Amino acid sequence: MTNRVSFAPLEGITTHIYRNAHREMFGGCDEYYAPFVSPSDNEKIGRKGLCDILPENNPNIPLRVQVLTNNSVSFLKFADKIKEYGYSEINLNLGCPSGTVTGKGRGAGFLRDTERLDRFFSDVFENANIKITVKTRIGFLSEGEMENLMKIYNKYPVAELIIHPRTREEFYKGTLHMDAFKKAYETSKSPVAYNGNIFKREDFERITKEYLNLSSVMIGRGAIQNPAIFREIKGGKRLSTQELLLFSKKLEKCYEEKLDSNVFTLHKLKEVWLYMMENFPEETKILKAIKKATHTKDIISATEMLPEISDSKKV
Repeated sequence: MTNRVSFAPLEGITTHIYRNAHREMFGGCDEYYAPFVSPSDNEKIGRKGLCDILPENNPNIPLRVQVLTNNSVSFLKFADKIKEYGYSEINLNLGCPSGTVTGKGRGAGFLRDTERLDRFFSDVFENANIKITVKTRIGFLSEGEMENLMKIYNKYPVAELIIHPRTREEFYKGTLHMDAFKKAYETSKSPVAYNGNIFKREDFERITKEYLNLSSVMIGRGAIQNPAIFREIKGGKRLSTQELLLFSKKLEKCYEEKLDSNVFTLHKLKEVWLYMMENFPEETKILKAIKKATHTKDIISATEMLPEISDSKKV
């Protein structure tokens, strides 16, 4: 059974500010994926655009860089760029379901044009001097698309194929298509990683017991909801309400220092708390207070009223 676990990228949330705070307080994951960088076709991307993945902003962070593009020239130039910063691996995002992304044929939108995807892979694998991993969904409209996608993926030396067993149209809702995942897992010539609906240690154990040869398990929303999930998976103590409050204060301080704006800090804390409140499904009044907060002190006042996370919610 694999013990390798990674923190999935969530745009706007898992920035270097969040990653450093999480690493210091919780840790437990073997690698963090930075939210995707989307280079323009003219490649005008400077250090400001790369701020989140600069080594100096990620000290002691085992970071993986993700790129969002459907242009092989852009991909190759970006790959060369990050090699200058010491990265030896790049992850291609073929999973983002956002309409603004898929409308441009990127992310999960790239899955609709398999001929173009094949040509893209042919070019980048022939010319890139860097390890390439892929994060994919099982199709755009239907899980049946995965069979043809696997024919493409299996033609190339993909270092790791990270599969989220939903289509783009399903976003993050609905039942996972585990039959499609199983077939991909069994036919893949590349190491396969699993991503999707891991919200507690038992979810991880169930997946890794059923699929013994997974290269890793990637956790996203479940790790924002429970930032101690990686620690729990590795046998550490369960998350407590007090830890969430301390983590919130740490994030607030870090956001204030980096963003120098209470408005932006408030917005970031709200985003994180909307996930963490999943640990308290009955506390609807507190959730409402967080959503209505106009200052960070309002969030502090509301969350300090939270009860201890019950054992039934921790498992």
